[in-house]
Amino acid sequence: MRRQLLTAAAMFVLLTVVTGIVYPLVTTGVGEAFLSRQANGSLVRQGGTVVGSSLLAQGFTDKAGNPLPRYFQPRPSETGTFPYNGLASGSDNYGPSNPLLIGFVPGVNTVGLDGRPSKTNPFATPADPLCVPVDATRLETPVTSPTPGQTYAKNPDGTYVCDPATVPERAIAYRRFNGLAPDAPVPVDAVTVSFSGLDPEISIANADLQAPRVARARHLPLATVTALVRRNIDGRSLGILGDPGVNVLTLNLALNRLRP
Repeated sequence: MRRQLLTAAAMFVLLTVVTGIVYPLVTTGVGEAFLSRQANGSLVRQGGTVVGSSLLAQGFTDKAGNPLPRYFQPRPSETGTFPYNGLASGSDNYGPSNPLLIGFVPGVNTVGLDGRPSKTNPFATPADPLCVPVDATRLETPVTSPTPGQTYAKNPDGTYVCDPATVPERAIAYRRFNGLAPDAPVPVDAVTVSFSGLDPEISIANADLQAPRVARARHLPLATVTALVRRNIDGRSLGILGDPGVNVLTLNLALNRLRP
């Protein structure tokens, strides 16, 4: 018994030293020696000031949280009250028929004002026939299971207020913000979050659709902005993994260097 206890104690001490001290010191040392920038967060500096990380998305908005037309915008964020919050990283993981993802699709997942299945969407608006309403008493709470007697928020024109986080609403907002036609196709990464909610890149198609708006806001030739997008395309990881993309932070910093 004593022999077994001594063996267990010795292994505990040995593994504590190896995994708790030696391994962290070795990995930290190797990282600092050969991959210092990555080991320290891939920080991006401008004029000596840290302005972000090339690994994490961040918003480009005004003080009220509205997206700034003069900047390219990243993918949507699902990190709660504070968008692009690394402490709340994660995806929504909605199923393919969840109303919070696709809205209320008539005949598929619609629920009437009485809480019963419906063949039509009673909350449909002229702009969004798939509208998911929000509770009148809690404006940030979408209602996916209406109940009899429930009240819903409405706009001044009498239409229902739709949850802005659904894909249909995000698509509508994206088209309006970028001056696109109401039926223009929208890249999937423009209206869905990544698995982390902090993806720093957008697709080339997404960047190309935003380029005309950025060019107008900055009074730059579209060809200049488009060429800048092409110069900031990142290839596939290891040459074979994923798709080429555009890092929004580095692209916007390159835009700032153009001055206008």
